[in-house]
Amino acid sequence: MTTEPRTRSTTGAWREGDPEGERQFTTVGAVDLERGGWLPQVTVAYETWGTLNAARDNAVLVEHALTGDSHVTGPAGPGHPTPGWWDGLIGPGCPLDSDHLFVVASNVLGGCQGTTGPSSTAPDGRPWGSRFPFVTIRDQVRVEALLAQALGVERWRAVLGGSMGGMRALEWAVSHPEKVGTAIVLASTAYATAEQIAWCQPQLLAIRSDPGFLGGDYYDRGSGPEAGLGIARRIAHVTYRSELELHDRFGRAPQGVEDPLGGGGRYAVESYLDHHAGKLAGRFDANSYLVLTEAMSSHDVGRGRGGVESALAATPSRIVAVAVDSDRLYPPRLSEEIVSAAPRSELHTVSSPHGHDGFLIETQQVGRVIRDALGPTPRADAIR
Repeated sequence: MTTEPRTRSTTGAWREGDPEGERQFTTVGAVDLERGGWLPQVTVAYETWGTLNAARDNAVLVEHALTGDSHVTGPAGPGHPTPGWWDGLIGPGCPLDSDHLFVVASNVLGGCQGTTGPSSTAPDGRPWGSRFPFVTIRDQVRVEALLAQALGVERWRAVLGGSMGGMRALEWAVSHPEKVGTAIVLASTAYATAEQIAWCQPQLLAIRSDPGFLGGDYYDRGSGPEAGLGIARRIAHVTYRSELELHDRFGRAPQGVEDPLGGGGRYAVESYLDHHAGKLAGRFDANSYLVLTEAMSSHDVGRGRGGVESALAATPSRIVAVAVDSDRLYPPRLSEEIVSAAPRSELHTVSSPHGHDGFLIETQQVGRVIRDALGPTPRADAIR
């Protein structure tokens, strides 16, 4: 499911009184891409909470993961196919206290919830589809930097995110260190590992092998490669949880009265995967899944910078790396590598039985890390 936006304004300048937690749009102009090619006019969907203060020192950027969007908190509604993916972290008195902070979240370049992506309309009036160019994590951060400029944010007090969002938070600290006070990198890495890339490959093949994919140009057919996208989600979701959680939660139990022993029925864990596959296929564009997955595989803060250690050693930004102890997709050693290379860094560990998804589920532990990392709240005097 995709939404083609109507641009809210041409300047994107944030104004006091703009609706909190409601999707807004701005255009940031043409964007040249790292691997060649360009996009002639990029629209960005974003949401804000709180007020940018007169000193412009209270802005925080929240980065979503692969299938997230700008709707960090709040109920489902128009433009929000699902409730907020990090409820409880933004709002008055929350770790990201909107009484004191100006919190921004945008949908990523290549996404399908308002920001320019494969399902968006190209200059010729047709969806980009297979013509959408290859984008990297660095391209996504470049677009976010243009959004910051449009909003009047000169420097982020903090940039934070988990998984793919953590990749962008770290890239911000390396490529725009003068604009980032603290990067909070949750359940993420400085580079995509061989295993992470390996897990991505069957997901990409599942989508591209679906007869409904049609080379990526399926938008006028009424349906797309939902079966392939569902398989991709099943593969990914197993990596998001821990072996012990799946064992304790499902074991070998059948799904209800279904008989999996030759009776055509499912095990409970299979029904669980089917459920998550169906949810994603109903709200996410398969082409965006491909674009963003390949962007994640491209992630390497050391590319062209003398390697990962050299790139991290050069950033003056403070890095707060947060590992989840049961994460098998982004294991704690990757957070340890970030801290060992970055001069101003610290390591925290979230204890969770849930695996990689612990960064989304363990909101109390994550909230404590965020509060400590942000320190005393700044004044929230509004810009007049």
